[in-house]
Amino acid sequence: MTKISSSHFDIVIVGGGMAGSSMALFLAQNGLNVAVVERNSYQKAQQASFDDRCIALSWSSKKIFQKMGMWSLLENPQPDKDGNTEEVLEAILDIHISDQGKMGSTRLSSQEENVSALGYVVESRAIGNVLTKQVAEQKNITLYCPAELKSMQFDDEQATLELFYRKKAKQLTASLVIAADGAKSFAHQFLAEQPQITPYGQTAVIANVETQFPHNNVAYERFTPTGPLAMLPLTRNRCSLVWTVNEQQVEEILGYSDKEFLNGLQQNFGYRLGNITRTGKRFAYPLSLMKVDPHAAKQCQRLLFVGNAAHSIHPVAGQGFNLGLRDILVLAELIKRNVVQNRGQFSYQAELIGQFWDQREADINRVGQITNSLIKIFSNNQFPWTPSRNVGLILADIIPPIKHKIARQAMGMDALGIQ
Repeated sequence: MTKISSSHFDIVIVGGGMAGSSMALFLAQNGLNVAVVERNSYQKAQQASFDDRCIALSWSSKKIFQKMGMWSLLENPQPDKDGNTEEVLEAILDIHISDQGKMGSTRLSSQEENVSALGYVVESRAIGNVLTKQVAEQKNITLYCPAELKSMQFDDEQATLELFYRKKAKQLTASLVIAADGAKSFAHQFLAEQPQITPYGQTAVIANVETQFPHNNVAYERFTPTGPLAMLPLTRNRCSLVWTVNEQQVEEILGYSDKEFLNGLQQNFGYRLGNITRTGKRFAYPLSLMKVDPHAAKQCQRLLFVGNAAHSIHPVAGQGFNLGLRDILVLAELIKRNVVQNRGQFSYQAELIGQFWDQREADINRVGQITNSLIKIFSNNQFPWTPSRNVGLILADIIPPIKHKIARQAMGMDALGIQ
């Protein structure tokens, strides 16, 4: 009988993408011995190319990345092998929100909010490159990628994971498992109640585009009959496009020539940036609302969910990754407190799971409800919704307390308790 090798860790993280790697870095910096299990190669898990999705980082996410020591690496990228340095962050100084065919609009300003930027846009490739380098430098992070996760078991003593890694069976044991492997998490099977999934019947078409006029660091959120259309400021005077369309339209739009695609986009977005002159490759991502039930999650033994494994939301307000980063911050701080209380060692305590969900449930529910409500309101073209939302955009623009509240939500200030 072949002996299966086994290794023990304080914590095993399932999923090596941006959420899992960020979680691993936070924990490693606090002295924990961490393993990351990822089914893809690690570089592939971090997504790399001109056309990959971009991330809108909120003001609060900047604060979290600063705590991780990552922000300076994004703000001051290292030269490549040829000595060239490419800026990867583009600030969002203003946000313009409008409803296609209506006069009402709302404008949010970093100057009015007394911050240097409302948020930042960065290609996921750039975040992935920084995460990959940082994780590789941590001696107390062990990567198992690519690895196929076969099973997980939980008991009073430990969690046990069975992998297929480097053509051999491998066993990992840990005090705690953190699922960060996306909306179809392997660990969902251990929930007493499966996550609620609500399809929107919409798909996000993603591309990087170039325009005739400079974006001047303005992010545009435009509501159209098929769903929201976002144009986010990107480096080299490009824009990151997130165009929400009905799922019946997706095949046709992806089949368009570049000229046909740009014409359709122009008709929906308008000419605030002049002619839209160029597009990168297009990708499509079906949209749905998913949330792990906190009550069911609290019953899990030695298992926690973060990021898209805990919740996935509509990209209408660009809050998905930001919401996941706040999961990571809260969990890292709870574990850090545990380590301090146990004199430098992590000692699993069942109440940790309840504490995490008690601290995260309100924020997750609030952001989910806001994004879900926006889609329902702005996707309904029946009277009296159409004139009401037009009036709402006008009022939000001229009444400072309303505008300030919207800006704080977009920046994630309320979620971090910033006054």
